[in-house]
Amino acid sequence: MHLSTHNWMRAEPLETTLKRIKKFGYESIEISGEPEQYKTKETRALLKEHGIRCWGAVTLMLGERNLAAKNQGQRERSVQYVKDVLTMVSELDGEIITLVPATVGKVVPDGTEEEEWKWVVDATRECFTHAKKVGVKIAVEPLNRFETYLFNRGAQALALADAVSPECGVCLDAYHIHMEEFNVYDAIRQVGKRLFDFHVADNNRFAAGLGQIDWPKIVATLKEVGYDGALTNEFVAPVDRTPAAPYPEMVERHPVDISPEQLKFIQDHGSSVLTEKFYTDQMRITAETLLPLIK
Repeated sequence: MHLSTHNWMRAEPLETTLKRIKKFGYESIEISGEPEQYKTKETRALLKEHGIRCWGAVTLMLGERNLAAKNQGQRERSVQYVKDVLTMVSELDGEIITLVPATVGKVVPDGTEEEEWKWVVDATRECFTHAKKVGVKIAVEPLNRFETYLFNRGAQALALADAVSPECGVCLDAYHIHMEEFNVYDAIRQVGKRLFDFHVADNNRFAAGLGQIDWPKIVATLKEVGYDGALTNEFVAPVDRTPAAPYPEMVERHPVDISPEQLKFIQDHGSSVLTEKFYTDQMRITAETLLPLIK
């Protein structure tokens, strides 16, 4: 296992992110799934310069992106988006994409269970065909019920992976599984060898170590099933707007270089644009919590 991180949680130059995470012992990055933001030749050079490899990317299913949409054109555009992310990861020598099949924040279905299952299976199979072509693995990620109605537990993600191919896998996220699973350790065991990626944030979605999750037991269970991939940092710190705020200086009051879509995506997760100091501290705390357990 090794320590990785997402970078969609803060809008900043990639070089700034890479300098920070290298200092704390991160080995890779799961890059934001926005292919238009990255010129892969330049990004490869930047990764090499800082000694950080691309582990993969996560699909940012915002706006109209939805593999389970009722509208065929919307599904086709969503499939093309996922293919573009797969191509970007391949060109960055990455290994995996984390696939969230439906729009984040969408909690009302478009059709019957049978209709939606056919739509999402067919769309994911098309994405998987492209993944095989470019040499990148797909891991289906379930989210909690307040972010999506469709895939909330590992068993559900595994059912989609099974319907696509034995070579399609699953990504579990410590934050989400502590909300949705009957037993988080059994959920990891059930996915077993099909676990291709694992995301980390504590039960309050702050950095690992700032909540109630038993990280030694989580890492031990991952080792038990033979997981040898990344622990990918994905804290989305909730903003406290009251006098009870434990971190009153966490919000960047004058954000720059962030698109309205990305800002909305962060705000829809209950967070905001974080100050560099607060963000850096969260990265450090995750590393200090997890690296001793990995090693």
